[in-house]
Amino acid sequence: MMNASDLKGIIVPVVTPFRPDGELDLDSFRNYVDALLERDIQGIVVNGTTGESPTTSWEEVVLLAQVARERMKRRRRVPLIVGTGTNDTRYAARRTMLAGAAGADAALVVVPYYSRPSQEGIYEHFRAVSSVGVPVIVYEIPARTGVRLEVDTARSILALDGVIGMKDSSGGTELLKKLGPSPARPVLCGEDANFWAMLRAGAAGGILASANVRTSEFADVWRLRTEGRDAEAEKAFARLLPTIRLLFREPNPAPLKWLLARESLIASDTLRLPLVPITPALRADLERERTRT
Repeated sequence: MMNASDLKGIIVPVVTPFRPDGELDLDSFRNYVDALLERDIQGIVVNGTTGESPTTSWEEVVLLAQVARERMKRRRRVPLIVGTGTNDTRYAARRTMLAGAAGADAALVVVPYYSRPSQEGIYEHFRAVSSVGVPVIVYEIPARTGVRLEVDTARSILALDGVIGMKDSSGGTELLKKLGPSPARPVLCGEDANFWAMLRAGAAGGILASANVRTSEFADVWRLRTEGRDAEAEKAFARLLPTIRLLFREPNPAPLKWLLARESLIASDTLRLPLVPITPALRADLERERTRT
C-alpha cells in the first residue's frame, strides 16, 4: 500500500487499449505497460479519465489492474493506482475495496460529480471511502464534476487518516497556495499545462496524461526542480508545452491514443463512443511536432 511519502514525481495515467472491434487489447496493454516501466516514473494510474473510465466496465478495470501488477512483478515495481470514484458513495467504497483486492496500492477517487453535493456531503463521501483500508488520493476536477472544493473542505479531507494526497485539476494554483506551504498531504498537478506553475507553488509532482510520451523529459522537469535548478527546469518544460497543448486540443485521450499508436506503443487508436477519432488537422499537427522533437 502507498503512503503519503510515495506520492511524488511523475505518475502516468495510462490509456486503455482497445482492438478495432472495441474490446480490450491486453497484448497491447502488456507491451505498453512494459515500456512505461522502463522509464523514470513513480507510478501508473489505471482507469483514470485518460483510461476512458466512463466506458470501461468494472470487470475490465480489475483485469487491467491485475495485468499491470503482473507486469510489475516481471519488470519494476512502482505504485499502482486505480480510479474507483463515482457519485455513489457506497459503490465508490466498494470499488475501492475491490481495487485493493486486485492489487492496487491506492485509489484515485474523484469528487462526486453531477449531483453537486454540499461541502459537508463531499467530506462525508471521502470519510466513508477512505475508511475501507485502501489509501485514497482525492481527485479535484471541478470542470468535470460541477462542484468545487472549498479550501477548508480540502484541508479537512486531507487530514483524514485514509487519505494520502490530492490530484489537483482545479485549473490553476489557487487551491494549492491556499492550502499553504506545507499541506497535510502532498498535492500533485493534474493539469498538464500548469505543471511548472504547480511545481513552483509546492506540488510534489504530477499525474500527467502527456507524460505517456516524452516521459523522460517530464521526469527531468521534476528532477531539476527538486535539485533547485529552476531556470533549467523552466526551459525544459517550455519545450514540452507545444506537445501538451496539442494533446488537449481535442478531448483526451483521443490525441494521445493516436500518438501512442503512431509510435507503436499500442496497436490501435480505437476509442469507445461518445469519444471519436481526432481530426485530420490535429493528426497533421501532431505528426509535425513528433518529427520536430
